[in-house]
Amino acid sequence: MYYDPDINDHGLPFNPIKGLVAPRPIGWISSISKDGVGNLAPYSFFNMLSYNPAYLMFSAGCKENGSKKDSVVNIEQTGEFVFNMAHWDTRTKMSDTSWIDDPKIDELLECGLTPTRAQRVKVPMVKEAPAHMECVHHKTVELPGHDPESVHHMVIGRVVMVHINDEFINNKGLVDITKIKPIARLGYMDYCAVDEVFSMKKRTVEEKLTPKVAAE
Repeated sequence: MYYDPDINDHGLPFNPIKGLVAPRPIGWISSISKDGVGNLAPYSFFNMLSYNPAYLMFSAGCKENGSKKDSVVNIEQTGEFVFNMAHWDTRTKMSDTSWIDDPKIDELLECGLTPTRAQRVKVPMVKEAPAHMECVHHKTVELPGHDPESVHHMVIGRVVMVHINDEFINNKGLVDITKIKPIARLGYMDYCAVDEVFSMKKRTVEEKLTPKVAAE
């Protein structure tokens, strides 16, 4: 099948497009307002952009009235935010933080999570998260939508400090992803947890050019 995403003439009960770019890491973003009110929200349009220096981004749709999400407003006003890694143990509370829309309510406290101090930014981190990245605001890119609610704001931040819970670093000095079990967003209302990994080494040019010899 094929369809035009501007028309959405796919004939299916639900739009499949978000199920085709999956799994998508979850950006569990904490920020504070200019008045000091905390905010914590998950975004499934999220990823790293580079590593030297490190930049990451998340993309937030607008509220029903077309105004910016609280995370975007807070970050543009204060210049800071934190990425908190969502994993299997925090999956329920991560979801709970997505439903609160009142800017006067601190989702981190409302959902029974524990705030902990960052080192370079004033934004609190989620203590229960296995890893965090403190960020300063680099820029916001507005992505036009077909209606006010579907306008997205892509927030790009520069990572200025990284935190990793020591229990998730193995005896080889590597981050143990299967122990963390980070969760990711699929299509529809589906998620997945990473509990198995495999490695692949890049082939050399010689290996690519050498034809396979059939076993005798």
